[in-house]
Amino acid sequence: MTATTEPRDVVIRYVEAVRDGDADVIYDSFAEDATWHYPGDLPISKVWQGREAIINEFLGGMGPVLVPGTMKIELVGTIAEGDRVVAEWTSKAQTVYGGTYDNRCIGIYTVSDGKISSVVEYADTRHVAATLFPDHRVPESSDTV
Repeated sequence: MTATTEPRDVVIRYVEAVRDGDADVIYDSFAEDATWHYPGDLPISKVWQGREAIINEFLGGMGPVLVPGTMKIELVGTIAEGDRVVAEWTSKAQTVYGGTYDNRCIGIYTVSDGKISSVVEYADTRHVAATLFPDHRVPESSDTV
């Protein structure tokens, strides 16, 4: 079976692979030099460089704070224009801290040659901090210049 290289199809295939826990498809979805930018001031906020870092450190780094088997991902919709795709999804899981992670996220994906080459993800970072990083101190607005 040949996977399509249409940008929207590439992104849908990736999100469904995350939902289904299909590690091979997740890995195959990214270009080797892909980037993932997670804005904000959380421990995960930065530009993740390369497929290995994205998969093993960023995506894989969420595992220790989530109760295994509780993650539910649902693709809400996509909008595509050329090589760029905006995907909206919901993520829900129980955390090891006893709370519930329940967020609505948007990612702006760029697809080149049938692979995801860059992502910028937006989510409710206050909710992410409270549920996934409860010990992380978020700077007050007066702390920043």
